[in-house]
Amino acid sequence: MDPQPTQGKPRPDRDAGEGVPARGAALRILDSVLRKGLPLESALDRAAQNLTLPADRALAHAITAAVLRHLDDLDALIDGATARPLPNDAKARMALRIALAQRLVLGTPAHAAIATVLPLVDGGPRKLVHGVFGTLSRSDARLPDPPNLPAAVAERWRIAWGDAVVAAAARLAAMPAPLDLSFASGEGAIEGGLSLAPRHLRLPAGARPTELPGFAEGAFWVQDIAASLPARLLGEGRGRRVIDLCAAPGGKTLQLAAADWRVTAVDLSADRLKRLRANLARTHLAADVIVADALTFTPAAPAEAVLLDAPCSATGIFRRHPDVLHRVRPKAIAALAERQQAMLSRAAAATAPGGTLLYSVCSLEPEEGEQAIEAFLTRHARFAIDPVEAAELPEGITPAAIGTVRVLPGMIEAAGGADGFFIARLKKK
Repeated sequence: MDPQPTQGKPRPDRDAGEGVPARGAALRILDSVLRKGLPLESALDRAAQNLTLPADRALAHAITAAVLRHLDDLDALIDGATARPLPNDAKARMALRIALAQRLVLGTPAHAAIATVLPLVDGGPRKLVHGVFGTLSRSDARLPDPPNLPAAVAERWRIAWGDAVVAAAARLAAMPAPLDLSFASGEGAIEGGLSLAPRHLRLPAGARPTELPGFAEGAFWVQDIAASLPARLLGEGRGRRVIDLCAAPGGKTLQLAAADWRVTAVDLSADRLKRLRANLARTHLAADVIVADALTFTPAAPAEAVLLDAPCSATGIFRRHPDVLHRVRPKAIAALAERQQAMLSRAAAATAPGGTLLYSVCSLEPEEGEQAIEAFLTRHARFAIDPVEAAELPEGITPAAIGTVRVLPGMIEAAGGADGFFIARLKKK
């Protein structure tokens, strides 16, 4: 049972044979994500509280992410080696997922992969886990490359975007995302960097931003190229006012402040705004930061521009957060789309006549993108699409015929790809 080629794939810093704490945390994280529907990062924070070493926390995250990226294929191997299917939430299945992901994805030696999960199960299930793992080891089991997306997700995206996008999404799911940096000015001069747009630099996956020249001085912040597009499409501020709704963790606020906008950054989460304030201080940029709900926030006066990067299903960032592939269901997408309409109405009221409303979501669901804007424009006759031109976008990302922007898997793939996004720039009469 040889591992998949590990070039470009996350690997733990330490040998897996040193103990079971990280594997126990990985099991708890998987249970929280798959059974309780918690986001991966939230589940990690809870499950890793007793891990004193940063390397153990990193390993728990790497194992969990590997399982989630290959979940359906891991389960296919397990089901092919058992007389009867194990329940999806059975501890034996969870332990086998962890052992197989370590062996086949992370390159952990077989003896360490199984030895460190057996203590997580008791009695008969322990014998079952050992036997199934041994059977698969002897048969030289492998995982498909690229992995298969969950069937429901693949079918949903196939209907919306076609087979080519589904195939590209599967390739992205197996690739660690590169590190994208946004700069307050210029494009930086970091060795090995590739610029896809002004004030942007892309580095290979695994680069550590805090160790790069210019971090301490506040020259840049981490932000995927797709996530940087909404603020870019507002252009230079020249001292005008902009309201950044749902602003945390703050990348767009930093962009706007660097582009000479007078920024009011609004978010419901005081904890997430702490990170924004810290980055404002580090980058020597200024913004008025307000803790408030976008659904009830009323500015003192309408602003020349409003940026609403709305809370969404986040299915567009599946390569960084593979949990979304397994816990986001159509019912949740519909509920989020309804909430986004309410937020759009509030954002519309906060936009001054002649001003710009910029709407974006990191989602690959039409309900949160194209359909959301169509519904909004039907109800708000004073707004119309302000078409985005191809020259405003990085090469390889093109606007739709009506002037909105849809970033899909497969775009700029040769340069490392981009997160899935939808963006609409609207002008108020």
